[in-house]
Amino acid sequence: MYTIILALYVFICVLLIIAVLLQNSKSSDLGAALGGGSGEMFGPKTPSSIMNKITTVIAAAFLILSLILAVMSGLGEESIMQRSNAVVPQTPSTMNVPVETAPVAPVQNSAPVTTPSTTPAE
Repeated sequence: MYTIILALYVFICVLLIIAVLLQNSKSSDLGAALGGGSGEMFGPKTPSSIMNKITTVIAAAFLILSLILAVMSGLGEESIMQRSNAVVPQTPSTMNVPVETAPVAPVQNSAPVTTPSTTPAE
């Protein structure tokens, strides 16, 4: 079901691009784009052409399919973060594990150690 809706979504995207590119421009000169030419606030009132209505319907279908795909992509699955944690093997933290050290052997000196003799002074 998801792949069918995704294929329909791609088709609607292509139709929307074509519909926008086929529309007639209101005015093609730079003066009209900067506010010159018409005294009305949003441009002259013109009747809606069939291309405007088609573009509106395709844009509404694009919006609805976008919402459906967003909802379907999150249903029944874990999030990306949960999936990435499931792939990585869980290892215990190295901060809590005590480090074992080998016993330290006594240092061997080549010279014999002499202790001062405690002889009574004469």
